[in-house]
Amino acid sequence: MEVAWIIFAAYLLDLLIGDPRWLPHPVVGIGRCISGFEKGLLSLIRRQRWKNESHPVQIRLLGILFPLLIAGSTYLLVFFITQLVYDWNVWAGRLLEIWIISTTIATKGLAEAGKKIYEKLISGNIRQARAALSMVVGRDTEKLDEEEIVRGGVETVAENIVDAAVSPLFYAALGGAPLAMAYRAINTLDSMVGYRNQKYLHLGWASARLDDLANWIPARLAIIPMLGALVLLQLHPRTAFHIYRRDASLHPSPNSGIPEALMAGGLHIQLGGVNTYQGQPSNRATMGEPVEPKKPSHLLQAIRVLHLTSAIYISILMPVTFLIQVLFAYV
Repeated sequence: MEVAWIIFAAYLLDLLIGDPRWLPHPVVGIGRCISGFEKGLLSLIRRQRWKNESHPVQIRLLGILFPLLIAGSTYLLVFFITQLVYDWNVWAGRLLEIWIISTTIATKGLAEAGKKIYEKLISGNIRQARAALSMVVGRDTEKLDEEEIVRGGVETVAENIVDAAVSPLFYAALGGAPLAMAYRAINTLDSMVGYRNQKYLHLGWASARLDDLANWIPARLAIIPMLGALVLLQLHPRTAFHIYRRDASLHPSPNSGIPEALMAGGLHIQLGGVNTYQGQPSNRATMGEPVEPKKPSHLLQAIRVLHLTSAIYISILMPVTFLIQVLFAYV
């Protein structure tokens, strides 16, 4: 039962305090390590005069080494630190593990980011709403109108139901703080180098694929909790399931399309379309039907779906984790 309660406590800690600026955040350190390692790899590529067109195998091999070293070293570092603290004092070890797992969850931070966009929109400050959205998306936001800002916000909340809640809790249940933090390292790598552009075409390929693999099971585990949340919120679960089955596979990501399609159907809005990145348009397949025009209130609905989905998921995960522990105890 100990693992289940540690995970639950970590989930509650994130809901209560999120990621306060005064407290050091491990993911910030991971991001700095990724940046430093990336600079070293890019320097090596330049010195060797390797190009994507002429040396794809060499660059891709470096790209495979990249996430293995980052995720592996993250796992080992957290494992040894937590073990040292557990050896010193069991309760100190539990508290440390609770805090570390809580930093891999971002439910509160995601909800706050969505609410900030909503507040700027209802106050009529479109410029500040664009700025708030730019803090959580990679697309260009300078020319977006209200509907497109809402679309960006809802898509971000939907996608991160998996990345910021379901996946870290899943890996915490499997392997405690070390595996949860290794997952966060993989996810951070994908957000930093997992792009299909000239710079990261081969160097970031493995990071993106590893993130797809890491989120494959959690994304599918999120389906039932999301549908349950839509039922409890009296939204449109039947439409959500229909749109999920019809449109989820149209998304370029094998995982992100699942929560985004469910959210589109559940809110009776259409997501997807054209995004612009550094001035270059990128066409995404649309998901859902435009039954309703996208409004700021849809952001609040998406945030409620996020909170309720994560609550349903943790309420399922805890007893399942406990039962698995009991079974292994008798093996």
